[in-house]
Amino acid sequence: MRVKHIYRKEERLKSNRVIKTLFSSARNFLVHPFKVNWQLRKDNGRYPARVLISVSKKHFRKASERNHMKRLIREAYRINKYILYEFLEEKGVQCDFSIIYIAKEAEVYSEVEKKIIKLLNRLISELELHLHQNNPTS
Repeated sequence: MRVKHIYRKEERLKSNRVIKTLFSSARNFLVHPFKVNWQLRKDNGRYPARVLISVSKKHFRKASERNHMKRLIREAYRINKYILYEFLEEKGVQCDFSIIYIAKEAEVYSEVEKKIIKLLNRLISELELHLHQNNPTS
């Protein structure tokens, strides 16, 4: 199967209602320099994962700096999201998650990409653990 590295508008998390529930009742973990909040999704969408990417205004005062970091994170996610998609499609589940950049200094793309891959693998292990706890027979 040939993987298409496309990040569509429908894969972005935009609904205020969903974002509020994501931050209020979701599970979270830290893979420095990223904080991740995640929750399983009940509705069936076209894409197995929706993501919200955020960079702190506190540490990056200029909008151009924040946008640059978001661009790097989005690109690293776009290239490597197949890792998560394969797992979600295999298990037949969907999830929403946020990636929040919490470091005070900007990083180069190669470091961001390594951390995104690590983050996606950690998310898969968290999802596996959650699915196993809620359905121990499988």
